[in-house]
Amino acid sequence: MTLPTLAFPGQLLGPSSTYNSGPGTHLHASNIYASLPGRPTTTPSPPSTASKSHSSKPTLTIFRLPSTSATASPGPVSERISNTNALPRVGDTVLGRVTRCMTRQVNVGILIVMGGEGHGNVKEGGEGIVCAHEVQGVVRREDVRSTEKEKIVVGEGFRVGDLVRAVVISLGDQSNYYLTTAKNELGVIMAKSENGNTMYPISWKEFKDPVTGETEMRKVAKPF
Repeated sequence: MTLPTLAFPGQLLGPSSTYNSGPGTHLHASNIYASLPGRPTTTPSPPSTASKSHSSKPTLTIFRLPSTSATASPGPVSERISNTNALPRVGDTVLGRVTRCMTRQVNVGILIVMGGEGHGNVKEGGEGIVCAHEVQGVVRREDVRSTEKEKIVVGEGFRVGDLVRAVVISLGDQSNYYLTTAKNELGVIMAKSENGNTMYPISWKEFKDPVTGETEMRKVAKPF
């Protein structure tokens, strides 16, 4: 399995039989997933410190994306960051951060446009484009999931600061795009616990704090 040039939280990077989990990644169900958006790299294990279980496996690490500034170093990542025309279209997959939770909707600041079938927003490699300016979106209560909509409690699916994967379903009103998370692969891909620790998903509706062992409810996106 080839490592992507740019990885996003929740993205499958490879099996634990091939790599050791390093900073910026987490281990779940014998697979290693990205915990941060950034560039995955591998580092060989030092022969002097390698144990039997780690001797031949490199360590997989994620380096965090640079800030969206004009001084970013040249290259593909900088090119995506400097793009000012990355506006979502209907059908596009987007990544965003929850900025506000209300009874009937969740406000999301769209940060990355991944594009959709037949759209031109995705760069070579399918890595998406980082928006130069945050675009506003809304996930309405009825668009959180496709089943048992009458039982949905928005506050149990999202928290402010969560990173979510969603799809644009409408251009909405003048200030917000309408988004949906009503598919298995859509929802929260990265979340921090009430104690400030980065959690990992353990089911379709729960994340777990690796430090305290406590779980919190979310509308979890199924990893790729």
